[in-house]
Amino acid sequence: MFSMASMTDVIFLLLIFFMVTSTFVFPSALEVNLPQSSQQTALKPTTRIYIDKDLTMFAWRSDSVGQNGGDLQPLPDGDLERFMATLHEQNPSEFVAVYADETVPYRSIVDVLDKGSRHGIKIVLATKPASGKTPE
Repeated sequence: MFSMASMTDVIFLLLIFFMVTSTFVFPSALEVNLPQSSQQTALKPTTRIYIDKDLTMFAWRSDSVGQNGGDLQPLPDGDLERFMATLHEQNPSEFVAVYADETVPYRSIVDVLDKGSRHGIKIVLATKPASGKTPE
C-alpha cells in the first residue's frame, strides 16, 4: 500500500497552475451566443440572411402580415449595411436569422454579425439539427 498524499499534492498544484494561467486569457472576439444545434428556438425570425458557398448574400423578409410569403432578394456587398439600418428603423426589436453554408469562412459571418450589432439588431445563427432533419 502506498500513500496518495504526494499524488494529491501534484493534482492541486496543477489545478492552481491552470486556474492562475486561465485568468490571463482575454477573449478578443465579438461576443456571440451560439444556439445549440440539438434544440430550436421558439422565436420565428421575420428576416433571414442567406450566405451561399460562393459568398453571395440574399435577404428574405416575411410580408407585413407575418406569413411566409416573402421574397428572396440578392444583397450586394454595399447594401448589407443599408439593409440593417432599414430593418432597425422599421422595427427596433427585430431579430435576424443567418443561414450560412458550412464552407463560408468566419470572416463573412462575423461581418454580418458586426453590421447587425452596429445597428442594434439581434442575430441568431441557424444550424442544422443534430438528428440531421431540416428545420420546419
